[in-house]
Amino acid sequence: MKKIIAFLLLLILTQRISAQTTSVLFIGNSYTYVNDLPATVRQLALSKGDSLFTDMSAISGYTFQMHSANPTTQAKISQQPWDYVVLQEQSQMPAFSQSQVQTEVYPYATIIDSLIHANDSCTETVFFMTWGRKNGDALNCASYPPICTYEGMQQGLRESYLNMGQMNQATVSPVGMAWKKIIADSLSFNLYQADESHPSAYGTYLTACVFYAMIFQKSPIGAPYYSTIPDTTAILLQQTADAIVFDSLSVWFESGNVPFAGFDFSVSGNNVTFQSTDINGLEFQWNLGDGSSSTQQDPSHNYAPGTYTVTQIVTGHCMSDTLTHTLTVLSSGIIESNIPSNEKIYYADGRIYFQSEISTSIILFDMVGRKVFEQPIEKNKSIQSVSWKLSSGCYIAVLQNNEIKNAIVKVVIP
Repeated sequence: MKKIIAFLLLLILTQRISAQTTSVLFIGNSYTYVNDLPATVRQLALSKGDSLFTDMSAISGYTFQMHSANPTTQAKISQQPWDYVVLQEQSQMPAFSQSQVQTEVYPYATIIDSLIHANDSCTETVFFMTWGRKNGDALNCASYPPICTYEGMQQGLRESYLNMGQMNQATVSPVGMAWKKIIADSLSFNLYQADESHPSAYGTYLTACVFYAMIFQKSPIGAPYYSTIPDTTAILLQQTADAIVFDSLSVWFESGNVPFAGFDFSVSGNNVTFQSTDINGLEFQWNLGDGSSSTQQDPSHNYAPGTYTVTQIVTGHCMSDTLTHTLTVLSSGIIESNIPSNEKIYYADGRIYFQSEISTSIILFDMVGRKVFEQPIEKNKSIQSVSWKLSSGCYIAVLQNNEIKNAIVKVVIP
């Protein structure tokens, strides 16, 4: 008898186990204090039910070198144990040639990072990847042509900030990548002020959404705080920040110490083998849902038919993260996991069944990300189905609207 196995994956956002109030110190310059970025992040967090304490040392035109020797900055670093310290370099310097950045930027980033960890070894340093100027760096264009354009400047900033993350075992906040996405979409609002450098209210709000996602490891989507911008635009910026952060989690967090729980699984007969897809995990604790537990990274377990709540706790250097899936094991060989009540998708008997109130298309990808099929769907409460001729192998079927993935099913065909 042919056995069909389906695994429904969700974008389940994980939660950091920490004190009730998260503390963040911002160190930078006018890109940080214009429109009061820390306060915007704090208000955004409050509207999502999260408590955030912020402080900043931000002085116009300041570089890492200046901050590394500044008494005020040093005093703020040492005033308390911080959960996170955000470091933002002068806006142009990280985009310069690597030979120049290696002497003028990297050494001082390391000095500040060392000050942070001398104060508290558990503080996570977060490098604030900024945005390129709207039309490039005209002042330094002649001496270094790659930064004559926005695209060239942004690429230089990305490279340098990721390098700083790797050099200092730190997290990188991809603000510049979120700006790049909005700029590429040529929307009617402007992220920049008239000087084509500093952030407008839109730019600061987008930046705050990225930082909320990075600090709390939760989506900013649904936050009722819109600052001073129209609600439809705020929602778009929330969605953009969510996509940039969570579509490439390993890129932004892999050099740091913040752990992320995550797991997939495979089935052979009655045996389920869990494969951890965690980031930065050092220790593992599993509650397998039937009274059994494990401390292995990738445990295996025999299940009888039934519904089980499987919990993975991943512990990193100083933090822990927890993820839970509810799995239903049926005698038919179908395995499902919990999904939102308004978005349902599963695979059985050669057809993909779905029920959607918000998605506009169903898309099938192979395991290397190539689109195999795509079909528009109607948004209604009735169960619909599609049937595609598939060769043996693994596929991912996605319910989606406006590039937002609402439900995902992994289809394994023997």
